[in-house]
Amino acid sequence: MRFDGKTVLVTGAAGGFGSRMAEVFSNLGARMVLSDMDGDGLRDVTRALSGDAVALAGDVTDPAYHHDLVDLAQTEFGALDVAVNNAGIVQPMQRIPDTDPALAQRVIDVDLMGVFYALQAQLPVMASRFEDEGTPAAIVNIASAAGLIGSPFLAIYAAAKHGVVGLTRSAAAEYGLKGVRVNAVCPSFANTTMLTDYLEASPKSREATQSALTRNIPMARVGQVDEVVQAILFAASAQNSFMTGETLSVDGGLTAV
Repeated sequence: MRFDGKTVLVTGAAGGFGSRMAEVFSNLGARMVLSDMDGDGLRDVTRALSGDAVALAGDVTDPAYHHDLVDLAQTEFGALDVAVNNAGIVQPMQRIPDTDPALAQRVIDVDLMGVFYALQAQLPVMASRFEDEGTPAAIVNIASAAGLIGSPFLAIYAAAKHGVVGLTRSAAAEYGLKGVRVNAVCPSFANTTMLTDYLEASPKSREATQSALTRNIPMARVGQVDEVVQAILFAASAQNSFMTGETLSVDGGLTAV
């Protein structure tokens, strides 16, 4: 899979899956448009890339910010070929009655509405280019295994990620004839800074919390970042031209049982 001459937008690019995605896409020839709230981290990632890259810090809960990102891609590189809507947050493990309403709203705003606003900005531009030039595009939404099954003690996070899956399938159906493929990648917990922060915030010991997370995973471990990034590359690749509306589970078998 190569992305030579393609423009790829990645949100949540300052860490976790996002920074590794930026590196791998860039190494495969892509021109990168990077997004994150962490301006300093975003600059560090951008400077470390091997190819052309631009960055714009901002909040994915702001609809205008997504239009600014798309405009940046078009201004700097002339087009937007691939968008990976990766930015997200997770909640502490707690029962529904114990979940703070303000935190719940923030999770919905970032994890679900952030993807919705991204699609609103990305889809029309991609569809218009396909109509004018016949050039197809791809969107990959990062959902979660929690978006496919019930997730006790992670209810609002699961609800947001279920919403991302619904948006993905709906957008794929709406834009199937407009040259835009829309798929979701659904990892279980992977070895990222988000997992580290989650483990440290847990009221239980790190070992007990990680054991609880992997208890129902047939492979009995968390994922590695590159294992998830490979699925994202597959979903984004122009060689993968007949898959849309799909949810790719990268979860060690969690959603199989």
